[in-house]
Parts: sequence; C-alpha cells; structure tokens
Amino acid sequence: MKKVKTPFDYMSSSPDRYALLKAYARENRQKMTLAETILWNELRALPKTFKFRRQHIIGDFIVDFVCLDLHLVIEVDGDYHQKLQQTHDDILRTECLNRLGFNVIRFTNEQVIENLQEVIREINNILYNE
Repeated sequence: MKKVKTPFDYMSSSPDRYALLKAYARENRQKMTLAETILWNELRALPKTFKFRRQHIIGDFIVDFVCLDLHLVIEVDGDYHQKLQQTHDDILRTECLNRLGFNVIRFTNEQVIENLQEVIREINNILYNE
C-alpha cells in the first residue's frame, strides 16, 4: 500500500468529546478482547515500516487499529456487530472513515482466533500490494 503524505488533521475530535473518547480509548487498550490482543501482537511484529496504533481516535471514532501513514483502519468485530442496528452503524462509520481517506477492513473475532494466518495474509496483501 502506498504511503499517503498528508497532515493528520483528521486525528482531532470534537473538543467537547475528546476527553471522553481519550478516556474510553485508554480503557479499551487495557481491556482488549482476546481477538484484539492476538491481532495486536501480530501487528506489532510487522516491520517498523508499518506502525500501527491501537484504540486510536480519528474524528469522533475510536478505531481498533490504524496505520496512519497508510490510512489503513482494521476493525475486529464481536458478536454485537451482527445486530441490525450495529451493522447499520458500522456501515455509516466506515463511510465516514472512507471520506477521511481511510481504507477500512473488518474481521470477526472468530476469523482472528480460528484463522489467524488467513487474516494476516489478507492484511499483508493490502500492506505490500496496494
């Protein structure tokens, strides 16, 4: 994936929400799911060319993982993402992140836990081939 050289002006949230989002992101980092922990360990092991952040604020969202240089967001979805309202919210969230210039890819907890090598293969295809 080609690096995008732009200022990271999208990283700031609404001032009235930032403190809340920051606290929530910190809590999320301390209480990651098993699938998030497994994937985080894999992302940290990638070459330093690809610096990922976890539970990072972009606009008014907290994304699971992001490589800012590549504008790549990776989300790991638990069971509640299967609910109709959450599925709708995820679509809107992805559209907003796309408008900010981010490519968003999603995996389920089950994919990460049960088929990690396929998940890593898909991420590597994006990192090295686009």
